[in-house]
Amino acid sequence: MERLEVTETFAGIALPGHLHTAESLQFATKFPFRDTDVVIVTYPKSGTTWMQEILTLLYSGGDAQPAKTIPNWERAPWLEQIHFRSSLRDTATHRLITSHLPARVLGPWLQGSKAKVIYVARNPKDVVVSYYHFHRLAKFLPDPVSFDAFLQQFLEGKVHYGSWFEHVKGWLGQRQLLDIIYITYEELHKDLRGTAQRLSAFLGITLEPQTLLALEQHCSFAAMRDNAMANYTLIPPEIMDHSQGRFMRKGVVGDWRSHFSPPQNALFDRVYHEEMHDTELSAHWAMV
Repeated sequence: MERLEVTETFAGIALPGHLHTAESLQFATKFPFRDTDVVIVTYPKSGTTWMQEILTLLYSGGDAQPAKTIPNWERAPWLEQIHFRSSLRDTATHRLITSHLPARVLGPWLQGSKAKVIYVARNPKDVVVSYYHFHRLAKFLPDPVSFDAFLQQFLEGKVHYGSWFEHVKGWLGQRQLLDIIYITYEELHKDLRGTAQRLSAFLGITLEPQTLLALEQHCSFAAMRDNAMANYTLIPPEIMDHSQGRFMRKGVVGDWRSHFSPPQNALFDRVYHEEMHDTELSAHWAMV
């Protein structure tokens, strides 16, 4: 398939060339946001698909038909990817847009609009485990070699899409500059109903009881895992080797404990403390 082996470098970040070109990335940094746009921003494997599904249900008033018939990459397309312009629903009252770009790249451009930004973060220990398995699945990402090697690259910020630490801290720094809300994967897992209520208030959506009920049913992990419009099984095996596992693998909190050795955990804790000790992140995850 086209550009599967290509790595595109942009703003010092390595990105899969199968999904990004220099032109698509430059376009992303100059995109004319509307004040009514809703932008989902995440580091990879942090709950992006989950948030795409939740917003689909919120804006459809609980009608699951769009989520069951339209792929999520068309409902909330990726700003920096090649197919963004052909997928964007330009006539939608509230355009849903997704991005993995760091704040230093995208933040300045967003600051010129009143677009609402939803930032989703996840325990980085679970992120690195999920990301490792995704590298084994996705043929447009480098071979992770081993979990130990991948963990080291992750801690050094030498994986595709760059440093998790830079990404989270950069977007936390946008608190006073953007109309932004911060959600964690762990909050979604623990209290989907309450988080949906927070989101609807942030977005100015009246959340009817039937909408909330439909959202809870459709946005459970089991429902999303079995929904071809969300689970990426529509992607051909030449691009995602589905024999290596599922895109939506477990959807649990704390799976890192079954992957980390004691030395790996000690190393991660040390780097995490060095990087995050002075941040204002109100984490909803356990590092032990």
